Amino acid sequence: MNRHTRLLVLVGLALALALPPADAAPRQAAPVTAAVAASAPASPARGTAAYVPKIKHVFVINIENKGYDKTWGPGSEAPYLAKQLRRKGVLLNQYFGTAHNSQGNYIAQISGQGVNPDMQADCQNFPTFTQTGTQAPQQAVGRGCVFPKNVRSLPRQMTRKHLRWKGYMQDMRTNCQHPVRDTQDDTQQATDTDYYAARHNPFVYFSSIIDHPTYCKQHVVKLKALPRDLRSTKRTPHLVYITPDLCDDGHDTACGDGRPGGLKSVNAFMKRWVPRILQSPAFRKNGVLVITADESDGPQTDATACCGGGATPNSPQPGIFGPGGGRIGALVISRYVKPNTWSTTPYNHYGLLASIEEIFHLRKLGYARSADVQPFGLDVYNSGWNE
Repeated sequence: MNRHTRLLVLVGLALALALPPADAAPRQAAPVTAAVAASAPASPARGTAAYVPKIKHVFVINIENKGYDKTWGPGSEAPYLAKQLRRKGVLLNQYFGTAHNSQGNYIAQISGQGVNPDMQADCQNFPTFTQTGTQAPQQAVGRGCVFPKNVRSLPRQMTRKHLRWKGYMQDMRTNCQHPVRDTQDDTQQATDTDYYAARHNPFVYFSSIIDHPTYCKQHVVKLKALPRDLRSTKRTPHLVYITPDLCDDGHDTACGDGRPGGLKSVNAFMKRWVPRILQSPAFRKNGVLVITADESDGPQTDATACCGGGATPNSPQPGIFGPGGGRIGALVISRYVKPNTWSTTPYNHYGLLASIEEIFHLRKLGYARSADVQPFGLDVYNSGWNE
């Protein structure tokens, strides 16, 4: 019996034996139609494992500072997300952030780099990272926020392999907007007219991206460019990474421009943008959408950690008060995913990066290559897909 056949047999047994956990779905939600709680199998350092579908387009949306119960529980103030969208996909109810505060979680998703004290403080300035060494797995040792060119990232991996990517930033005034190097970050607080936060835009923290202004402006763009790019499969990037502004991501409550903020504004954002993604030719053909949060409500309320990465060479704990970014959950929607299902496999942002790299046949970076970090397996790609 080959490896792939053994995997299918194991999943079949899991489907037959698994019972849903207490928090698999709110009581008033529709019944869960399937459950796969088996751990995802370990994956190779390079290439795509047999259980990974031939996905060509990955869509990622992050909301801000929302723990699992608030977002996905029965009292969620985002019912479109927590009920209507949730029924379309698999809910990963043991998905965790990797850091407190926000900035380090976004960096983890596209590079596998751990945090340092500057990142844990949300990079109040925009300091150049001063590297003093390297430590396994591929961790740049030092202090600062803007990584040097030798620190590898998912976007540069994709460019080298002729795969297209774009970061779509709501309320960004100019493409590739970021603070001046080694000065104060003037986007830390929203104003009545400007809700863009550089710290939620991980792409501008890599010299290999921002030191090439034309390249950066072509790839780190305003959210309003997304509808045009979704019109055809050819125009849609292979990686679509979406960051709402400080109001629509749920960070602020209430917002200076009159929006309620919190999960109510998250809900409105999802109702406006997610249908455009789900109806796009690229998603319908071979896409996957992942909706998650950067971290839970804060280190005082949820600093739990799991799933690999752990302490970093630059900080004893990934969270400000340790040990991690808390339980946040993630929803995965795709034709390769069975609707209204769930997974209890532990995942975190490093696992998301590992999953994207498997999809695109890329080497895993940073903590994504750790043996204890799980990429998505047949508990996520659970529709019994057949290419």
